[in-house]
Amino acid sequence: MLEGWIDKLDEELTPLKAFVLPGGSEVAATLHLARSVCRRAERRVVRLANQEEVEPVVIKYLNRLSDFLFTFARAVNARQGVADVEWHPEAET
Repeated sequence: MLEGWIDKLDEELTPLKAFVLPGGSEVAATLHLARSVCRRAERRVVRLANQEEVEPVVIKYLNRLSDFLFTFARAVNARQGVADVEWHPEAET
């Protein structure tokens, strides 16, 4: 299910050519925040899996959920006419 939603949203978006910084519209920024929480949960489950038995599908689901939230945030920004903010390392020097 998540995979299908990711693919459908991805059809609306321009391909990524740089790392995208979180932000944009309020809704997209909230989705980026949700993604960071999801990624934190994924890291904690991976740590737990080193100590206890964890179904691999849990880690896979959290990873795909994170990807969905990222893609959804980009789609929300695109639909609202807000450009992705790309990170360019040369701009930081």
